[in-house]
Amino acid sequence: MLQGGTGKGYPEFIIEYKDNPDFLIVVECKAVTKYHKSDTEKKYKDYAVDGVKLYSSFLSKEYDVLSIAISGENEKEKNISHFLQLKGTDKTTDIFNDDKFLPLNDYIESYDFKEKKFNQDLQELLKYSKELNDKLQSFKIPESNRSLLISGCLIALQDKAFNNSYNYQKPQDLTTNLLNTIESRLTEVVNNKDIKDIITSYQFIKTHTILSRKKNSLRDIITEVDERINVFMKTYTYYDTLGQFYIEFLRYANNDKGLGIVLTPPHITELFSEIANVNKDSVVYDNCTGTGGFLISAMDKMIKDASGDKEKEAEIKNKQLIGVEFQHSIYALVCSNMYIHGDGRSNLIKGSCFEEEIIKKVKEFKPNVGFLNPPYADKKHNELEFILNNLLCFEKGAYCLALVPMSCALSQKGEELLFKEQLLKNHTLEGVFSMPTGLFHNSKVGINTCVMMFKANEKHPENYKTYFGYWKNDGFTKKKHTGRGDYNHQWSKIKKKWLENYRNKEEIAGLSIKKIVKAKDEWCVEAYMKTDYKLFNESFFSKSIHNFISFQFNIGNIKDIKNNKISNKKIDLLNKNWKYFSYKEIFNKITRGKRLVKVDREDGNVLYYSASEFNNGCTGSIGNPLFTERDCLIYTTFGDAYYVKGEFTASDEISILSSENLNILNGLFLSTIISQNKYKYSFGRKAFKNKYYNDFIALPVDKYDKPDWKFMEDYIKSLPYSSNI
Repeated sequence: MLQGGTGKGYPEFIIEYKDNPDFLIVVECKAVTKYHKSDTEKKYKDYAVDGVKLYSSFLSKEYDVLSIAISGENEKEKNISHFLQLKGTDKTTDIFNDDKFLPLNDYIESYDFKEKKFNQDLQELLKYSKELNDKLQSFKIPESNRSLLISGCLIALQDKAFNNSYNYQKPQDLTTNLLNTIESRLTEVVNNKDIKDIITSYQFIKTHTILSRKKNSLRDIITEVDERINVFMKTYTYYDTLGQFYIEFLRYANNDKGLGIVLTPPHITELFSEIANVNKDSVVYDNCTGTGGFLISAMDKMIKDASGDKEKEAEIKNKQLIGVEFQHSIYALVCSNMYIHGDGRSNLIKGSCFEEEIIKKVKEFKPNVGFLNPPYADKKHNELEFILNNLLCFEKGAYCLALVPMSCALSQKGEELLFKEQLLKNHTLEGVFSMPTGLFHNSKVGINTCVMMFKANEKHPENYKTYFGYWKNDGFTKKKHTGRGDYNHQWSKIKKKWLENYRNKEEIAGLSIKKIVKAKDEWCVEAYMKTDYKLFNESFFSKSIHNFISFQFNIGNIKDIKNNKISNKKIDLLNKNWKYFSYKEIFNKITRGKRLVKVDREDGNVLYYSASEFNNGCTGSIGNPLFTERDCLIYTTFGDAYYVKGEFTASDEISILSSENLNILNGLFLSTIISQNKYKYSFGRKAFKNKYYNDFIALPVDKYDKPDWKFMEDYIKSLPYSSNI
């Protein structure tokens, strides 16, 4: 019985699915269309939408609920609304824009539903990964062994005999049974020469004091794994669940940063397969396999393309997935992971991908797609060497995609330049995609990355235009306990936009550009993309004015702040011709500040500026400046620009920009424009002169196509608070 307020009510229909017992459809009907949806003063029970939402609020405590509100008695006059409310949430989401019924199977197969459901289930899984990590920490199980324990449980749970018996065994008997079952299962599919090494990796289970002696400790872990992880993996078959636990378990370990462990997020491994157009005939090779995320995503796409052809599915698993992994414990984990995902027969090779014997063995499979995320702290090999190694195994025309630190793309000297030259001498640089800054937020390794895409064994043509994409915003946001996630359900449409843009090789301001590059050039979109001045609006300039006068007020240069304008003339910002200029065309003097370490600074009245996005860049005042300037623009290494009034000094994180045309009004205009290029700079690519000197900024021009300094001044005068300037 459902009850709201003082009244009681029942929906017309509640529909259950035998194969999906956690999902319900609830239907509320009203005969007259005017009773479809109430205003805020009416009671829930009298209207279809309000009533069905009330029922949904009760049912969603235990189920995912699709609620359908219907009003009207015939096809001509009807209203139909659909809402989705996931279990444990307090909000409904409008879905299905069409004002009509869908076949019942279409509701549960709805992509919209599945995406939201997946994201919710994933967040629950990630929360559990932290809980499990804390428990295993209390058991004093080393971080590097925790994922192996989980993988072992998942393997054993696939064995019917083990499933039926583990609940009733003593701790020592259970550890023996678990190890025997793991060995038995893996022996069926893993090469005999490797099986001993893999089983050795699991021996800690038998010798661990708590797991092997404490009553119910191992049993309870196995039960939790079955209920919390196994169920998820059965629902989302080709998701690298184990990899996510591995990231969580190593997040606080001491050894992951030293090893450069940065496991690729699953939505990015999926993206790789989409970019490379992986299909049932692809032969995919990963020479830095890790936990197998790339191979799992590729297998998903390949098997879907096989369209139920069981013979082809077997061929995919037997012959078309190749991985090489050097680290012993991770090799054991990836073998187990691939087995859990139904592919224990994939060709996983233990050893260094640089060994001649392994290269020869990989070539026998004739791979035509290469994926890799190389270790970022390998002392013997540069990340670009791993790309060259991957490409070495392909025939002409195959594609290789690599996720590497941005520094590889920016290198213009030394060893990395030699590798870049070697890459272009033998292969074509098809594209480079700048990836989200926080991509590895769930790892201790904080680094900016890009994806490089090469066509194998085709020399980079002299005048070939490489595609560069600004793929920095994947829609993911951060939460304290679960890290980065698609909490706002943006990834699907963002991915579609990226892929369409790349496949069409379109140049779109703020997203992509095509550019002829050589080895000595920067291989990143930030170096070449122009900021679209058509996106500029009054709010950008108003913010600069507010920040400037607030700072002046704080240091005592302004006594009262008024919102008056200097001029009441209305000026249309974009009803004006604009042109792109380089910095050297605008400023006749560009110098760099000088470093004065904090312990050497003396108290004084000279304002000191450094690379800060707060307080107009001012970080204090000193009495012993190494130099002084006055009335200039400053540009921080992170891309923030400010106009500085009066005398000041600055650190070496500051560029000082001067021009005989510069004054406080057009200076505020210019600082606003320059700051719009901030997206081009980060820890991996700071705004030093060698980076921005030949970059372009858009400015309004006069009839001679020169910067219109007077227009800039007049525009600032027309904005609120300008009288304070």
